[in-house]
Amino acid sequence: MKLVSACLVGINCKYDGKSRICPKLVEMVKRGEAIPVCPEILGGLPTPRIPSEQKNDRVINKNGEDVTEQFNKGAEETLNIAQMVGATEAILKARSPSCGANKVYDGTFTHTIVDGDGVTAKLLKTHGIKVKTEEEIGV
Repeated sequence: MKLVSACLVGINCKYDGKSRICPKLVEMVKRGEAIPVCPEILGGLPTPRIPSEQKNDRVINKNGEDVTEQFNKGAEETLNIAQMVGATEAILKARSPSCGANKVYDGTFTHTIVDGDGVTAKLLKTHGIKVKTEEEIGV
């Protein structure tokens, strides 16, 4: 079983209230091979919401508010779901402060990308779940 970022399967939960549909991932969900999750929603953040980026060990939104607690809660809830369904892999939204794997925005809101993992991606990896982005699977 896999987890997929809900925004990648047509659920309008991105920070801007939109989605980024990847038909290949939608088909995986339809076949029962993947379960959609949105860590930011699971953490209690609204849709739409103020964009956030990681800055050092915190997550700060564009208004300067610290939303680390919500991101951590969403990561924990996502891990709970992964463990409940026996997920061994997650396909998550590239560069997201929750879901980004290997590359994220740097916290300056200038579209600068740095090495690192989003809060959820990092937690899943530490629990042995393989994390990829939609870009890595060619959708």
